[in-house]
Amino acid sequence: MRTALLQSSGRPGSVAENLKVLDDAAARAAAAGAALLLAPEMFLTGYAIGDDIARLAEPADGEAADAIAELAMRHGLAVAYGYPERAGEAVFNSAQLISADGARLANHRKTHLFGGFEQRHFTPGGQPVVQAELNGLTVGLLICYDVEFPENVRGHALAGTDLLLVPTALMHPYQFVAESVVPVRAFENQMYVAYANRTGREGEFEFTGLSALAGPDGVARARAGRDEELILADVDPAFLAASREANPYLTDRRPGLYGSLV
Repeated sequence: MRTALLQSSGRPGSVAENLKVLDDAAARAAAAGAALLLAPEMFLTGYAIGDDIARLAEPADGEAADAIAELAMRHGLAVAYGYPERAGEAVFNSAQLISADGARLANHRKTHLFGGFEQRHFTPGGQPVVQAELNGLTVGLLICYDVEFPENVRGHALAGTDLLLVPTALMHPYQFVAESVVPVRAFENQMYVAYANRTGREGEFEFTGLSALAGPDGVARARAGRDEELILADVDPAFLAASREANPYLTDRRPGLYGSLV
């Protein structure tokens, strides 16, 4: 399944402009044969927008979700994107996957909030493994800091995730996460990991770019630089099956030894 990763910070503070950026990226991705487009963390509104996070937050089935479902159908590809989700009085840092026929397939609420900024503006989610079936693959969702906890990714591996989508807002000086941690997560859990980052300076943060799609062999199939970019790579189920056969991490586990971890 050809997968496109949009590396962009969009237009912070403007949902309408970010929908235009996403529409343009979806058109380019579809023209290149992609069946899935992944956008970064909080792409719908911008990340470092302070109290506007609460003002612009929408329900998972809100107007923006409807607009993204429409563009997904128009371009004929699935879309995953980050956004602030309003649920009653709570606001979550969320990511949603919408299919090429406009169906809402999965919605993940970030479980591990990074730093004081996120802890001030968001409620942590409570479900680490969220999955959906897409084009014959089991697709999972995590958000940024979530992937840095090995327990989260191993939970996905044990639940059968083939492709892990990780919209992110990775900032300086943590670029080693994109360069090293993400490929290692893909290898040690025998899955593909798609990691789509923001880029450039936004408020107090400088985002590092370096988006990548890593394979189960720990090799990045595509890697962005530091600027706005759309990258594409293929997720190959046959290669994944062969890699899992050759690398028995999951079958060689000894869970009886791991009780002290919890």
